[in-house]
Amino acid sequence: MEQLLHQRVQRLMGNRFEISVVSDDAAWANDRIDEAIAEISRIERLLTTFDENSQTNQINASAGIRPVVVDTEVFDLIERSQRLSVLTQGAFDITYGSIDKRLWNFDTTMTALPDPKTAKGMVRLINYRNVVLNHQHQTVFLKERGMRIGFGGIGKGYAAEQAKHLLLSKGVESGIVNAAGDLTTWGTQPNGQPWTIGIADPNRNGKAVQAFSALRISNMAVATSGNYEKYAVIDGQRYSHTIDPKTGYPVAGIKSVTILAPNAELADALATPVMVMGVEVGLHLINQVHHIACIIIDDHNRLYTSNNIRLMQPTVL
Repeated sequence: MEQLLHQRVQRLMGNRFEISVVSDDAAWANDRIDEAIAEISRIERLLTTFDENSQTNQINASAGIRPVVVDTEVFDLIERSQRLSVLTQGAFDITYGSIDKRLWNFDTTMTALPDPKTAKGMVRLINYRNVVLNHQHQTVFLKERGMRIGFGGIGKGYAAEQAKHLLLSKGVESGIVNAAGDLTTWGTQPNGQPWTIGIADPNRNGKAVQAFSALRISNMAVATSGNYEKYAVIDGQRYSHTIDPKTGYPVAGIKSVTILAPNAELADALATPVMVMGVEVGLHLINQVHHIACIIIDDHNRLYTSNNIRLMQPTVL
């Protein structure tokens, strides 16, 4: 029987997930997709900040009060997040949840930037060093009242990677889990060729996704962070929704960062800090890490790549 691509789109974790499975049996493929969706939904219940009973919100509610016992899965994800914070010198920090959303809402109602003193005050509680992990009791403790963690910078990638592992364990030899542009691939297309992944053009007009270049990959993950999806325009200047944890102000200088990595969790988690760090420092970091590659487009449409990447049909922006 002919191998075909079976796909389904579903809103999960507040984002558009697309799950693709290669199989010659449509019913079997759809059963596997059902299982992947159930796995992503399970992870969402652990990590969401929109459910007061989630383990994430239990940690936040107990900030400055007491440690909270969490599942091994949540503990390990926080521990890996801490290591990424060290690697990026704090540019990645899950305690970003402390930022007051009333001041940074990045929608049409936002007409002025907060003053620097207010912005600096907002980031006072952002400090990954104040997340205390106790391995013996498997607890998480946020040292200061008002601190909040959130997994917006790593959660989608983690869920995509876990769904991939589940599908592999169920016998799916080829597929893609795409979590709103943070995607992980394995195996090949039905025709036996590697997957072709488009790199989004940050200058695209309207909502249609346009690619300025493409990559052929398999058993790799890709994540993109950009200032074109969520932003505010104030006095003619576009401000990205990505906040520098040190200043409380939106990052500037980069339109988009695309990371290639062995897994979606790592790709997802590195895209934002490279935007925060800037072109030179960000590329230096990526060039020091094995098996990671990076594509950066700056505000002047200049294209930068890490030392270990080659684009297909690069297009001048």
